Amino acid sequence: MGNRTFTLSEANELLPELLAALRQLQQLTAQFEDKYVDYQKERAALEHASASGHGSRDPFFEQESQLEFMKMEADLLIDNFARKGVQLKMINPGLMDFPSVLDGEDILICWKEGEERVSHYHGLHDGFAGRKPYPAE
Repeated sequence: MGNRTFTLSEANELLPELLAALRQLQQLTAQFEDKYVDYQKERAALEHASASGHGSRDPFFEQESQLEFMKMEADLLIDNFARKGVQLKMINPGLMDFPSVLDGEDILICWKEGEERVSHYHGLHDGFAGRKPYPAE
């Protein structure tokens, strides 16, 4: 898992599958954020309402359970990238790195959302700012 390296063509072959997973993750995180904002608003409104007693039932149990389930689902999706050997750097906008070797040097082939293909790379410590076009194979 941690030792996998990719060629440029292997990264591009895997890209459609990764894009589908990324879209699913982006949709899930957007839903989570919307639900979390609603939850926070409702919780704040209840705290400001007069204390009339709500019994022993937690009025937020269902929302909290849904949020926790969504978080677990997102964690599984994120873990799937790692299981494939891909480093998911950002969800929005999508940013992924593929460990590789170029001229005997460890590098990261990188892709950012909006690019049709994986076509750039950077050194392990250069980060996104150090990206360069991958040399023609």
